Amino acid sequence: MAEITASLVKDLREKTGAGMMDCKRALSETGGDLESATDWLRKKGLAAAAKRAGRAASEGLVAIASRPGRAAMVEVNAETDFVARNQTFQDFVAAVAAVALEVGEDLAAILAAPLPGSSRTVAEEATRLVATIGENIAVRRARVLAAPVVASYMHAALRPGLGRIGVIVGLEGVGEADALLELGRLVGMHIAASRPEAIDIAGVDPAALERERAVLAEQARASGKPEEIIARMVDGRIRKYYEEVVLLEQVWVHDGESRVAAVLKKSGVKLSGFARFALGEAADKPAAEPGAGETA
Repeated sequence: MAEITASLVKDLREKTGAGMMDCKRALSETGGDLESATDWLRKKGLAAAAKRAGRAASEGLVAIASRPGRAAMVEVNAETDFVARNQTFQDFVAAVAAVALEVGEDLAAILAAPLPGSSRTVAEEATRLVATIGENIAVRRARVLAAPVVASYMHAALRPGLGRIGVIVGLEGVGEADALLELGRLVGMHIAASRPEAIDIAGVDPAALERERAVLAEQARASGKPEEIIARMVDGRIRKYYEEVVLLEQVWVHDGESRVAAVLKKSGVKLSGFARFALGEAADKPAAEPGAGETA
């Protein structure tokens, strides 16, 4: 029987992501054979982890990591809000955001990247957490923005950069960086509350616009008015639709009067992009494997 050394335990931990005591037991049960111990763990801990992966994971956390001119936002899901308050889980989510900040928003690249402060990849650490915490964990999506100034806002933060609704905003403009960041934070608060779908009218999804037109036209025809009147009614309602889904057309939540476009114009600022993640809003999309996910 092979001697069960600390090095052998370490090798098994790195290979399987299982806990130290589980690795020791597996090696003891299999006479110190690494491959047999790996199979033993798969039949025990990792088989259970694979079973858990079929359960829905719609709780968890949104995390933001940033540096000057760049920000990354990720959503990592778990099954219960209880896990979201676990320090180990919070540290993992924050680390995933830091990885996205470096490697970009491609999920495959994020999952394959080394986790800071660990000898494991993001995917391996997610699998380890499934086995140790006892819930399915899924890195669901990521978004990265780069701009002269990138501001962020986290609603109901559990700690800086971690919460349930996150927003990142790219800005271009003249003025002090701190002032631009503060304006960007206010824009982020507005976006968190108002849920715009596009920055400007040109950015509205054409298919969504056509669906809206079709619905509004059917509603207007119920009035029995002539088609030319119906067309004008639809145009008027489309303008209202833009006020609901287009950021620049929305009423600024901070004063209830101005349009967002007017606020930004007065400040000499343009928006180059934004992203808003609300926890669980993509939970109907499949995430069958630990560490798997969907892009935004």
